[in-house]
Amino acid sequence: MKKLTTGLLVIFLCIVGCSASFEPELTRMDVQKTSEEGQNNGEEKIIASNERLKKIQQAFGKVKWSPNTKAEMARKEDIVATFFIQEEKKMPERLYHYRIWFEGETATIISDNENEGYGRLTDKVQVDVLESELLAGE
Repeated sequence: MKKLTTGLLVIFLCIVGCSASFEPELTRMDVQKTSEEGQNNGEEKIIASNERLKKIQQAFGKVKWSPNTKAEMARKEDIVATFFIQEEKKMPERLYHYRIWFEGETATIISDNENEGYGRLTDKVQVDVLESELLAGE
């Protein structure tokens, strides 16, 4: 009986271990602030802290995306960000580029990811979190 129970446990653990899916993970970000003239304002800052990345990811989870929407803005973006996302185990990260405008209680985001496109973040709390995390250290 003990061998049967042990055998079943081993089989169960193998099934669970083999069927575990890999969740895409934001591993790092490169962020650069731009000036009013649209020039890159200084050096790129790297965000690699898991805590900060999770906050940014949570804020981006609240963005309402409009794929296939061509948007033009009246002024240059406030932030240019590159997300490094590992989508598959043991594969290189994919890079996604975002241009971000902060406008009071909202943030407008244009992504090069075809599934996202043009997005708006209207949750004031999440806009504040996103802005403070992206501009931390400025």
